[in-house]
Order: sequence, then structure tokens, then C-alpha cells
Amino acid sequence: MTHGTDGIDSTIDTYGTFGNGGGSRTEPEPQYTLKMFGEVVKNFRKRAGLTQEQFAPLVGYSTETIASIEQGSRLPPPDFAERADRALDAFGVILGAAKHLTRRKGLARWFRQWANLELTALSLYTYECRLIPGLLQAPAYARTLFTDQLPPLADEQIEAQLAARLERQQLLRNRPNTAFSFILEEHLFLRDLGGEEVTMELIDHILDLSELRNVDIQIMPLVRHHHAGLHGPMRLLETSEHQWFGYLEGQEHGQFVSDPKVISALQMRCASMRSQALSLDDSKSLMRRMRGAR
Repeated sequence: MTHGTDGIDSTIDTYGTFGNGGGSRTEPEPQYTLKMFGEVVKNFRKRAGLTQEQFAPLVGYSTETIASIEQGSRLPPPDFAERADRALDAFGVILGAAKHLTRRKGLARWFRQWANLELTALSLYTYECRLIPGLLQAPAYARTLFTDQLPPLADEQIEAQLAARLERQQLLRNRPNTAFSFILEEHLFLRDLGGEEVTMELIDHILDLSELRNVDIQIMPLVRHHHAGLHGPMRLLETSEHQWFGYLEGQEHGQFVSDPKVISALQMRCASMRSQALSLDDSKSLMRRMRGAR
């Protein structure tokens, strides 16, 4: 299981195609070629005689995005390498370089594409029915997930992945202009994963986060006669270029979604679930009642 929807365990490449087999349970690859990839793009752009301002509309991204990619400070969007290679007549070199991109220690290679998009997203919607999403996990809860993972992780792997998760959580506070919306099933709190103290810390942690102006947290009640989320957990994200992407995760694989038809279906389900879940205030009240009952 991918314990926490943070890209720890599954196998999927940078652009969202499925993978299988071993290797995914080892420690993620070291930081590699962001700056090198940026240099490749910059050299081919200059070879074509284009400024960043001239190149940006050819690939459909902003000048700021081009600058960040060339500086090696962000991963390219999913279709950037193909567009850039075609626009710059790069003989497949840019596409080849993109296959080896990695970013952050503690995050699996395939998850880094989604994690990078989160860094500049305008909005991010998450529905979870298996466990508390990584962005909302309290430290003890996250450590319990990593400790329980099978096959077992080494101590250094647990610490690296826990550090990566806690660092990623800073998005909620460091991106005040990004709207984060979460729908969580009530039973996630009733499971008591890690024990009573861990659960109490978790509820307190989520209640604190729910006070942030850019964070909406709704609870889907245990009894609900109609439920639009029975297909499973999902995430939706709007980029700074107003593009929408989705992410779906199972036990042994993940899927990066860019197909507009699939995105449309996910948006419909998400909108329906937001109306089916408890209101923001009622969700907070329920969490306080669950906290007080312990």
C-alpha cells in the first residue's frame, strides 16, 4: 500500500504511465538532472535564436515557467518535453533527458511530477477513503504508517520519508493563495490507527489546519445514502496555466491523469461529494466530538 498518498511505494514514471515490478520499494533515487535538463532546454532554445519570451508561446507555458525550468528549480509539466523538443527541433534530446528527471529525496520518482505541480497550483482537491492524506498527517500518524509498511522499511528510509512528508506539508502555510480542499471519510478517525494518543494528536492537528483560510476540510459521514466517491480516492489540481490534472492511486500503482474526459468525470464526482459531505462548520464540530469522546 502506498501509505499516505505521498508516492512512497508504487511504480509509475514521470509522465503517468503504469509500471510494474521491483525497485519501487527501495529508497528513492538521489537528486539528479533538473539543472542539467534546464541547460539542455536553454541551449536548444538559444540554438534556435529564441528568447524565453518568444519560446514560451510555442510550448504553451508562461515565461516564468520557462525560466524556472531552465534554472532547474522545477520539474517541467507533463507535456513540456514533447512540445519543447518539437518546437526546438531537438532531435529527441529533450525527450530523452526528461526520462531521467528526479527531484526530492524521500519522494518516489514517479510521484515527484505531481509533487512539483503542487508547488505552484492554484487549487488542489483531495478525496480520501483509505487513510488521512499526506498533507494533513500529524507526525506520529505518519510515522505509524511508515513503521507498519510491508515489506518493512529500514530506519533511515522511514526518517527520510517522514522528513519529506513533513516538508511537503509546509505547502499549506507557504501557499496562502492556493485553495486546498479535502473530503475525508469519518471512519478514518474511528480506526484509531496507532492508538488513542496518535488519533487525538491527529484530530487536534487537522482542527488546527482547518483554521487556515486557504484550507477547507469536510467530513463524509459514516452513514450516507448517496455517495459519488465510491470509485475510490482521487486528487484534482489546477495549475498556474489553468490546466487541470488528476491523480489516482491504488495499492501497487498510481496514475497521472490529463485526459480532459476523465478530468471532467472526476470534477463532477468531486463537486457532488462536496455537497454530500458535512459543511465546514459541521465537520469541525464532528471532529471536536470525536476528540472529546476519547
